Amino acid sequence: MLKMKSILVVAAVGLAATCSSRAQVLANGQPDTGDSSDGKKLIISDDAAQRMQWWSEARFGMFIHWGLYSQWGCHYPGTNGDLLNGSSEHMMRHLQIPLADYAKIANLFNPTNFNADQWVGIAKDAGMKYMVITTKHHDGFAMFNSPSSDYNIVKRTPWHRDPIKELSEACQKQGLKFGVYYSLGRDWEDPDVPTRDGYRSNTWDYPDESKKNFSRYFERKVKPQITELLTQYGPIAVVWFDTPEKISGAESRELVALIHKLQPNCIINARVGNRLGDYGVKEQSIPGSGDIQPWETCMTLNRHWGYFLDDEEWKPATMCITNLADIVSKGGNYLLNVGPTGEGIIPQGAVDDLKQVGVWMRVNGESIYGTVPAGLKTPSWGRITKKGDVLYLHVFRWPRDGSLTIAGLQSDAKTAVLLAEKNKPAADQTKLTVESGPTGVTVSGLPPKPLDSTDTVIVLRTGDTAEK
Repeated sequence: MLKMKSILVVAAVGLAATCSSRAQVLANGQPDTGDSSDGKKLIISDDAAQRMQWWSEARFGMFIHWGLYSQWGCHYPGTNGDLLNGSSEHMMRHLQIPLADYAKIANLFNPTNFNADQWVGIAKDAGMKYMVITTKHHDGFAMFNSPSSDYNIVKRTPWHRDPIKELSEACQKQGLKFGVYYSLGRDWEDPDVPTRDGYRSNTWDYPDESKKNFSRYFERKVKPQITELLTQYGPIAVVWFDTPEKISGAESRELVALIHKLQPNCIINARVGNRLGDYGVKEQSIPGSGDIQPWETCMTLNRHWGYFLDDEEWKPATMCITNLADIVSKGGNYLLNVGPTGEGIIPQGAVDDLKQVGVWMRVNGESIYGTVPAGLKTPSWGRITKKGDVLYLHVFRWPRDGSLTIAGLQSDAKTAVLLAEKNKPAADQTKLTVESGPTGVTVSGLPPKPLDSTDTVIVLRTGDTAEK
């Protein structure tokens, strides 16, 4: 940390910001979503199911927020070298940093420790099946080689490399699907981007909202950059839009058509706007029940999306595991975020968490991948996922009496085995008994202690399952 702070003092000379008292506003806040689609029924096309098949099988992915805001951990050097807390990756707006000053961060952004194979390897070892990274966040800076805008990482930084190219190639090599995040309705570099209520716009450089024309920005920047992302980097599995804001219905439809023209198999989230897209988004939350339409929970591993200086409040790996089981049991996907540093390093706290998740997934991934909700009441002891005629009982709270009941399960239950013992010889497996009754199915003979203190999975083979 001393190294980073010394760099800040030196950099302050060239990057002194004319920041107001807003420096402490929202000091520990989370960014607002600005999403006009969450919670609204989507107009899903008839051919979406085929595009979505891999996504529904995957269930678990890595989200990455990385940009100029990562340089000093969402902080910015003031005139005397003090660190100004920018609150989040929205620091340009929170601190109202003039574009001319903010853009100078690129002169120092040199993530020489970036290793695409390593990043993808961390995701793969955690059991993740896809990756989505910020190609352009609200600050408008492209983290890829964008021919239509020189405001990009290849042309404006001393690094001169294209991380999107390197990550897309690493994902193809290691067997992960690759997706791109794109801030659609907010861009603080462009003078033509209004927002729904004005406060999310760049009003310190471009104060007159009435002169801003989203359609000009849409034609000049959005369409060219989406075209570049879909033609320069091989197969793009997901375009993950954020903040639709002022986009019109016609523009949303045009964007969807453009994407499917360039890459017919690419899926699109609901934040393309106007009830379009293939799946909905739940940000930083898990719904109490599922949704008949596809949905995904995106969530941070600590308290911030982008790398934030000294934020070491990592979610326990146990929480990540139970969140994953909870989300999948309700029919959702889990997109878990990491925020790499300005040097290109995924923080060790995140790596440690994901390693532990990976240990659990190597034993229990069968109960996650390709599963669907069981259609049963959520049990007090955990969660249930389903694949064909198999139920996976995720036991968070181990029963003291060695038995648990799946209430409301009307089925001629067959056999049960601990998933961790499934591939052992029958003689080495814990002998479990299954009994069907008028109120449900009971599994007995469980060992005194769980095989996994977080989530021990039991495989219950049944006939057709239904709730009474």
